[in-house]
This record gives sequence, structure tokens and C-alpha cells, in this order.
Amino acid sequence: MKKVILSVVAIAALGLTSCKNETKKVEETTKTEVSKEIAMTDLSFGVRGNCGMCKSTIEKAANSVEGVASANWDVDKKKIDVSFDDSKTDAMAIHKAIAASGYDTEKVAGSEEAYKDLPGCCKYDHEMMMNQSGETKSEDHSDHNH
Repeated sequence: MKKVILSVVAIAALGLTSCKNETKKVEETTKTEVSKEIAMTDLSFGVRGNCGMCKSTIEKAANSVEGVASANWDVDKKKIDVSFDDSKTDAMAIHKAIAASGYDTEKVAGSEEAYKDLPGCCKYDHEMMMNQSGETKSEDHSDHNH
């Protein structure tokens, strides 16, 4: 009787050990199939604005779009550099988000309602050049005295 019980225990132990190893193999296979790379897209385009407060609002609007990893608006060049996951969003969604915050982009005019709510220092000229080359333009003050 003891031999029978010992044999059953030994067989059960071997069975559990072999099932445990099979489970590990399945988990490892699943983990390798799940991993995939995310391709980021970098984009630059012009955005009208004046100051540091504009910079904060423009970058916040761009970063609010799902899939945007980073946004940096250059006050002097009137240009934003955006890095985003193009499987989650596209360039036009970023243009629209910035425009909704009150700022003109190269492709979308800013919301007039949002523009009216901008602080005084952020009320930019709608004809302002979106200078992407980095060249600074000197202001023409010939029509008035300083």
C-alpha cells in the first residue's frame, strides 16, 4: 500500500513540474510578441505669437493632442518643432489645437473667440510673418517717433 501511495505522489509531482515549465514558455513567447517600436514624426511649422506667455499657451495646446511627445515654440523664429506618434494623431490635428487656443498657424487661422481672450501682450499682428529662417527683422519705426 505504501508503494502505491508513493508511486502516485511521485507521478503527481512529475506532472505538476512539467506543466509549470510549459506555462513559463508560453509567457515568454507572449512577451516578445507584444513589444513593437513606435515611430515618431518630427514636424516644424510657423505659428504667430509675441512673447513667453504665447510660448506657454502654444506649447500647451500642442501637447494636449494625444500622441504628441514634445512641442517647442521659438519666439524669434515664430516656429514650432513638434514630435508626435503618427499612429495616434496627424499634423492637422496639431494645427487645429493651436488654432483653437487663439493662434494662427501656417494652415489654420486662430479662433477669433480665443484670440479675444488672450492677454494684451499676446495680441499678435495677423499679418505677422512666420519667420522660419531665423533671420531677425528690424521693426520699421519711420512712421512714428520714439
